[in-house]
Formats: sequence, C-alpha cells, structure tokens
Amino acid sequence: MKLHVHRFDLRLKHTFTIAHDSRDVQRTLVVELRDDSGYQGFGEATANKYYGITIDQMAADLEAIRDLIEQNDQLSAEEFWTLAHPYLAKNPFAQCALDEAMHDLVAKRAGMPLYQYWNLNPACNPISNYTIGIDTVEKMIAKMQELPWPLYKIKLGTSDDLAIVRQLRHQTEATFRVDANCAWTAGETIRFAPELKTLGVEFIEQPLPADDFAGQQRVFAESVLPVIADESCIVETDVERCIGRFHGVNIKLTKCGGLTPARRMIGQAKLAGMSVMVGCMTESSVGISAIAQLLPLLDYVDMDGTLLITNDPATGVTLDYGRVLYAQENGTGAQLR
Repeated sequence: MKLHVHRFDLRLKHTFTIAHDSRDVQRTLVVELRDDSGYQGFGEATANKYYGITIDQMAADLEAIRDLIEQNDQLSAEEFWTLAHPYLAKNPFAQCALDEAMHDLVAKRAGMPLYQYWNLNPACNPISNYTIGIDTVEKMIAKMQELPWPLYKIKLGTSDDLAIVRQLRHQTEATFRVDANCAWTAGETIRFAPELKTLGVEFIEQPLPADDFAGQQRVFAESVLPVIADESCIVETDVERCIGRFHGVNIKLTKCGGLTPARRMIGQAKLAGMSVMVGCMTESSVGISAIAQLLPLLDYVDMDGTLLITNDPATGVTLDYGRVLYAQENGTGAQLR
C-alpha cells in the first residue's frame, strides 16, 4: 500500500464568518491509500486556526509514520486506527484523514458501500441543514434566497442575535437551528430560548464557552430548547462530561480522529440518552462522503461543506434539498477528479 497526500485550497462561495473566525479559503488535506490491486481509499481533514491545526503539520505527522502506514494494509480499519493512534494522538485531524481513507479502502475491497459494510440501513436518514454564516442581515437573506432549503443552521454571536433570527424568519418557513459558537452567557441563552422556540428554532448549538461547566448545567436545566455540544465535545472522553450539561452532542470527525472513534462516541451518547449529530468542517466531497456513511446512526447532521465551496476537487455523495444521495461507487463513494 502506498500513501499519497494531496493539498487543496477550497474557495468559499461567500466569506464564512462565525463568532471566533472568518475566512474566504479553506485549506484541506486529502489522504489517498492505494494498494497493489488498484483500490484507492480517500480521507480528508481541513486546517483549523481555532484548534491550531495546519496542513503542513498534518502532512509531516503522516510522513513520519509512512512505513507504518504502508506496511500494515491488511488490518481492519479499526485495528489500523489503534496502530496509528500512539503516533497521531496529538493530531486527530491527521488521524481522521487516515482513518477515513482506510475505511474507504476496506469497503471498496469488500465491494460494497461503507454503510452497507457496517450493516446499516439508510432508509430513515436525517436531512442536512445548510449553514448561513454571520453577515449583514441583507446578505444572510440573500444567501438563503440563493439556495432555498428546508433546514438552515444560523450562525450567531453578534450584539443583535434575536433581531437577526426575526428577520430571517420573515423570509422562509424552513426549520432553523442556531449556533452561537461559545458567544453567549447562560443567562442570555435561557433568556433567548423562548423567543427562538417561537421563531421555529429546533435547538441551540454550543451557546457557552466550552469550559463553562456550571453555566452549561444551568442552561441544561432551564432552557426551553435542547442544547447541543460542539466545542465541548471533541474527543471520546468528552461525551461523559456532556451528560447532564447537554441534550445532545455534535461529533466532528476531524476533531475526534475519524470514523472509528466517532462510532464509539455515538454509542456512548445514545446509551446516555443523548441525541447525536455529526457536523462538518467545510470539507470537500471526500470528507462529506465519509460523514454520509454514519447517517443511519444519527438524529441530526450538518454536512453542507460541498455546498459552501466553488472548486470541489472530488466527487461523492450529493445533497438534494437536504436529502443525501449516495454515490454509485463503493466505499464512501469519494473519488478525486
């Protein structure tokens, strides 16, 4: 098996702004694992300033274990993850790209889509939201009009968040989700929630700073809307800390280290009675196609990365008015163009 690393700059359709970041280009790294039979597995992880992850560091960390990767192609994807983890524990983004690629390769060798390899039934898959980043209200409305959708995630964290949601509600009957990306206090969250519920908001994602445990317990007890963890739920050990503080968790494959730990986190959260969401980090069709394999296990999903970019370097699953359409190819269905 041979390791190949591809770097891409994904151009965003619009400047993407959230409470703690703003960008026009999303850098990404695609891992390709190619075996002697000609099968290719693809995985992806994007760079992220908030978590201090760069493309160069991911590439360097993978290059450092090239021999380990190339000499162990007969392991299961889960065994492969365990083998690589001691070397990539400090760089879960790199491990994610490697893990997705190995899952893709294993399922392609088996001649079936990955979700089928896992014995999952996609008949009742959740639909994906489409994210509207922070902007002027006029531009946020224009983004919604550009892509009519049944479910929007509204990024908040401004001085006038309720007014934004009120204005957007005048434009559509779609369901809303709101994501404050750590920008609110417990008092604000509890105070905003009743009106947000009236405005058709389904849940609030990560309203408080990740380490505000006392505030999260208060919001959990007093909010009239469910609250979903994002920045507070990064790796497997975080799921337990979210019990009694959140009604659900949003798992990001890049942050937790790939499909292998994500499936364990899904099981932990469901066992605790929490709802489960998987979100994207503005990946191309490679990363989005990996997320799609988990859909039968999920309550919610945010996998709109391919809709936010203009130069997707790959093909894979597609989205049709929120509904996910699987690719014809086996594995995750991803292929570089």
